[in-house]
Amino acid sequence: MKQYIVTALVTNKSGVLTRVSGLFARRGYNINSLAVGATEDPKFSRMTIVAEADENTIKQITSQLDKLVDVKKVSLLEQDKAVCRELLIVKVNMPPALRPEIESTCNLYKAKMVDLSPVSAVAELTGQPNKIDAFIGVMAPYGIIELVRTGITALGRGSDNIYALEDYNDMF
Repeated sequence: MKQYIVTALVTNKSGVLTRVSGLFARRGYNINSLAVGATEDPKFSRMTIVAEADENTIKQITSQLDKLVDVKKVSLLEQDKAVCRELLIVKVNMPPALRPEIESTCNLYKAKMVDLSPVSAVAELTGQPNKIDAFIGVMAPYGIIELVRTGITALGRGSDNIYALEDYNDMF
């Protein structure tokens, strides 16, 4: 099984996320991460879906997504030909004695401290998933109280873009 990044340009209206995630659920496909947000055109949202599948299954998934009325474009991004980022917000124990060490670790990873209390700290970090994983591993010994990850968001590198697909203008 390989991890695939599926990106979809969808109509920006209620119910679209439910229909897309429902398609996965009805067919027993698991979504590893899902990020959705409005695009530069308020009529559209962009979905970035990460799923593990074999080649035949991912072809079936993209084909079925493409049949949904509110899905305007579907494409697969290759990780080496895309800019992939994820956001992490993590709260860790931070006794006063360890504060300099934890701050130094955050600086090393270019994580930003966004909240401090006498006993804990909240840091945010944006980067590739492997960087996020490594930072979590380094912070774990301090005692992670809680964390949240956004999941991958991605865009193709260079001139590749979802609008360049040949029948974009046929969407209207």
